[in-house]
Amino acid sequence: MKAVCSWMKSVALILIFNLYFNASYQLTELKVCKLCGGTILNSSAVGQICSIYAGRIDGRCCLRNDNTNDPEHIIGLDLSNCSLTCVQDIQGASTAFIIDLSLNPIVNINDTAFQGFNKLKYMILPQNINCPGSNTSWEKVEIKEGNRHCEGQRNMCNETGQLSMNCPENSLCAPFGPGFFECSCAENFHGYKCLREGDFPALQVFGPLAASTVVISFLLWTTQRRKAKSP
Repeated sequence: MKAVCSWMKSVALILIFNLYFNASYQLTELKVCKLCGGTILNSSAVGQICSIYAGRIDGRCCLRNDNTNDPEHIIGLDLSNCSLTCVQDIQGASTAFIIDLSLNPIVNINDTAFQGFNKLKYMILPQNINCPGSNTSWEKVEIKEGNRHCEGQRNMCNETGQLSMNCPENSLCAPFGPGFFECSCAENFHGYKCLREGDFPALQVFGPLAASTVVISFLLWTTQRRKAKSP
């Protein structure tokens, strides 16, 4: 009976940890919506896109308004006229496909600021700021009404998504934001630069790790049990 109770406690702790992790992730994701006061105007570029996709406005974000497992999915971010001098802490909006940073005294944008923004299709920036990844990372770049418009993020890999000259042999290339790509091993290859052929030895790699974790956990449990029994 005691063993069953101990097992149930462990399961409960794991569930609590997962709930805490998910809640923390959602808070981090939505934190970007409060980087600036006010809310999205219906007449703005992000506001119009949000209306077309029947999204839900939360602060400076447009959220996907549906009943999926990810209801807080950000599809648009409007940080225009927010007195921003730099761009940071916006990774929570990596799912957005439109971002407006116009009317801000931004000096420059770090090359990695939009790394991982694979779905980003449209950006509005101050005229003096180049598009992320350089203007060559976009299908169309133009100046309109004093702002720079970056439209259509280019795929840094080839069109087929097969083996690419950008990646090592036996690997696949995938877009990873404006001007970036990432490489992953092709099927049946693994290891450093995907040079090893065959299935990944999951049992050999994770088996000893799992065994050592169980042993350490048992030792800790035994130690705590002894301390609890001692007068």
